[in-house]
Amino acid sequence: MVLALAMPPAVRGQAAAEYRPHATQPDRWPTEAVRAAHGMVATDEQLGSQAGVEILKRGGNAVDAAVAVAFALAVVEPAAGNIGGGGFMLVRLADGRTKFLDYREVAPGKASRDMYIGSDGKLIPDGNIAGSVLGYRSVAVPGTVAGLELALTTYGTLKLAEVMAPAIRLATEGFPVGEKLTRELEEEKSGLQQFRVSKRIFLKDGKMLHAGETLRQPELAATLQRIAKNGAMEFYRGETARRVVDDITSNGGIVTLDDLAQYKPKVREVLHAEYKVDSRDGTGHTWEVLTSPPPSSGGVAIIEALNMLKNVPLKGWEDVESVHMVAETMRRVFADRAAYLADPDYSDVPVAGLTDPCYAKELEASIDAQHASSSKTVKAGKPHTCATSSFGAPVTTVSLNDGPHTTHFSVVDADGNAVASTYTLNDSYGSHVTSPAGFLLNDEMDDFTTQPGVPNALFGLIQSDANAIAPGHRPLSSMSPTMLLRDGKLSFVTGSPGGPTIISATLLSVINWMRLGMDAQAAINAPRFHHQWLPDQVLMEENFPEGMAKALRARGFATKRRGHIGLVNAIGIDGKSGERLGAADPRDNGAAVGY
Repeated sequence: MVLALAMPPAVRGQAAAEYRPHATQPDRWPTEAVRAAHGMVATDEQLGSQAGVEILKRGGNAVDAAVAVAFALAVVEPAAGNIGGGGFMLVRLADGRTKFLDYREVAPGKASRDMYIGSDGKLIPDGNIAGSVLGYRSVAVPGTVAGLELALTTYGTLKLAEVMAPAIRLATEGFPVGEKLTRELEEEKSGLQQFRVSKRIFLKDGKMLHAGETLRQPELAATLQRIAKNGAMEFYRGETARRVVDDITSNGGIVTLDDLAQYKPKVREVLHAEYKVDSRDGTGHTWEVLTSPPPSSGGVAIIEALNMLKNVPLKGWEDVESVHMVAETMRRVFADRAAYLADPDYSDVPVAGLTDPCYAKELEASIDAQHASSSKTVKAGKPHTCATSSFGAPVTTVSLNDGPHTTHFSVVDADGNAVASTYTLNDSYGSHVTSPAGFLLNDEMDDFTTQPGVPNALFGLIQSDANAIAPGHRPLSSMSPTMLLRDGKLSFVTGSPGGPTIISATLLSVINWMRLGMDAQAAINAPRFHHQWLPDQVLMEENFPEGMAKALRARGFATKRRGHIGLVNAIGIDGKSGERLGAADPRDNGAAVGY
């Protein structure tokens, strides 16, 4: 069946190619995307976006700029930007080649399945420094530095020292602390003050940083300079590795020099799904979704959801029937996530079945369009593939061999090369441990199934036994860097932080652009909602009118308000002019900068 939908209209004029942070009240959010003729970078932080554009202007491509952004965010966004964590990078080159770089953290060699189970047989409580979310034992082997070097040497054009120059400058000379960072540090004070280096750098030994002060990070600057000179080898086998491991092992952690030396990022095949649709002007278009394979659960979930919604008329998020159908779709997608998704190098993940249109049709048929289902009765399905289908043959392919604070950034250069990258420390400020080498360490071990059948500490997610802790395994992730092509041409680059809400926020941005015909900034500003199967409730941003929550409750949904769902930093392409449309998320003062 051909689906009628509107295409994104061109965004009307905007003089400046730079979007500066705005207030977080929706009535003061920007209504138009930033327009630029050549390159565009959209991140959570103005200084991070500027670092990327600096590299683009120097002749670097989108990958060069993305690596520069990642290192810069490690300086100016310590809550999530990192060299002590891991992530994913989706690359599409102007000639059509695509690859997915997996630099997710891995469990240390001394990790064990029940390492967070206490002597009483129960999960060690959240907040205990022996647990999975705080302190040295929560740290997995970082992958960011290796992944960024792999991206640069494979697809970049500049040298590592060139793209790291903005980050080194920011760490050495410092940058003015904003209200956002001041607020975050106050919120994370109780965790940061438990660790000597964290307390000294980020809390000024208890005096606290105030907006307008300059934050200099000399230890981080020295580490970045060593990496720029010696490459990722420095981080995994050099002086930095020794400093990191000495501190970890002397404080009860289990990451060793051998763990660091053995770490390797992976290059995986991108997940693809294709949709033939009509725009309102009657012209036909082919949309292609490029997204994240396992160990991301997000790409599979997004394609599964889009398949289920393929023949569902969606009118927008002021329409209760549209919200109802998408929430029920999310419920079923997350039930499957809990049962089937894991590290594909160690588990047989049924990607082809989960993303098959026939399977989606069966799931869609189980939805009552007027009454909410119950997660007590909705269980994981039985994914399968169809040899023939009224939907056409499945076009999904995959290689079978996220935290309250993660961060996503998008980059498009003048030639049309594009990067969508999401990386993380897991929780905001990760383990809250800062290495003597000057950077925060992740608490990624909580993304494993620390106790099968029991919700994980940070997000309340039920996860499968296939995601249990084991040495060398990558934990399941929700990070979902995604791109859309229209008629074979780049159209939209998107992604989000937010733990499991990453999937919902990214999915909704895709629907807003592809299905609802919103322009780039409207697609980001639109209100968001989330359902993850368990707990059985629809999370709704506060900018949803109360009437929607009431209407959903009348249909049998439980609803709950929350501040924001995801922080999407996206770039659209104007279908007529080819201009880059930077749409950073105003919920947390994101910034799009172009030239």
